Amino acid sequence: MADFDVQAARSQFPALQEDQVFLDNAGGSQTLGTAIEAIKDYLIKSNTQFGGGYKASKASASRYNEGVEAGAQFLNAQKDEIAYGSSTTQLLRNLSFTFQFEEGDEIVVSSIDHEANIAPWKDLASRLKLVLKSWTPQQNSTNPKLLPEELKSLLSSKTRLVTCTHASNVLGTIHDIKAIAKVVHTVPKALLCVDGVAYAPHRPLDVKELGVDFYVLSWYKIFGPHVAMLYGSRKAQEQMHSLGHFFNPHDTLEQKISLGSGYYELVQSIPAITSYLSPSGAGSWDKSASHESLLQETLLEYLNSKPDTITVYGERSADGKVRLPVISFKVAGRDSGEIVQALEQSTNFGFRWGAFYSNSLVNDFLGLGADGVIRVSMAHYNTLEEIKGFIEAFDAEISKKH
Repeated sequence: MADFDVQAARSQFPALQEDQVFLDNAGGSQTLGTAIEAIKDYLIKSNTQFGGGYKASKASASRYNEGVEAGAQFLNAQKDEIAYGSSTTQLLRNLSFTFQFEEGDEIVVSSIDHEANIAPWKDLASRLKLVLKSWTPQQNSTNPKLLPEELKSLLSSKTRLVTCTHASNVLGTIHDIKAIAKVVHTVPKALLCVDGVAYAPHRPLDVKELGVDFYVLSWYKIFGPHVAMLYGSRKAQEQMHSLGHFFNPHDTLEQKISLGSGYYELVQSIPAITSYLSPSGAGSWDKSASHESLLQETLLEYLNSKPDTITVYGERSADGKVRLPVISFKVAGRDSGEIVQALEQSTNFGFRWGAFYSNSLVNDFLGLGADGVIRVSMAHYNTLEEIKGFIEAFDAEISKKH
């Protein structure tokens, strides 16, 4: 395997030429230069509606279709199984309104997910008078995991939907989605909906191999613009009704769930991102995975060396098979926000504190207060020097007497 050239990767991102170290990548990555140029080019040359016989309209439709095709290939899906939307929050909310389950049917919802994959299903249960079951890890620890074996006891012949995250945007812990899907599908007609927002920027995806029914991600966290994408298998779509206008076709996922006309310039930029992440691209998964592992190993080695002072949430191991470089922790006796704000004022490191919309996890399960955790989320374009510099600055701050 060729060594990863981090400087070659960084050169593809205009924002990385500025004086800012970006360690809040789970909240939103920097945008690939070729994606930015594609958006600019579209708006200049083909910013029209589809359906016209004139040159610009044909170009607009063609470029949009290429974006849909690239998104589908990214997940090993078909074009009619893909829909774009303004955010994963909006797509999951829309999806919840396509289901027409019967009163008394059951849905199982992970309690340690981002609220985007919790709130729509609570609302669905209330609207349709469904039985809502909470999937909460049985072991009370700093590294809660969604285990297939624990899911089994929550399923019944009435289960229609199970929702969970591929990897928490707080913990970074990777869940065994393929094994979870097998358990879910022991119940006829039961569907599995997975939030892949935190996972997708770090690993290649194959929804067919995973066996999921629905999978959602955000391209603005995968080095692209602010647009999200939902996968829904052809089989799962049979249990949906369309939200579209009655006079329009309802054959594809996009036709069923995407409302109005939008995101043309954003969707057509997706091929630039998938090309960058391809085996021949500067951001190739094969090349970047070992670099990301080195970054998280370096930070975790420091954090784990101070067990009396720092509590790490999620896997303490740096093994890339069990966790992503999304690392959250708390310093004993210190307010998380206070530490972050102090370093923001004295350094050029950009990182965050709080619950990150995973309030049920951070506040309820982990029992943390309003200041939540400190989160450092890295991407392949971060350098080892940046992480070492962060550790030095962070250690100096928490060593101060307060």
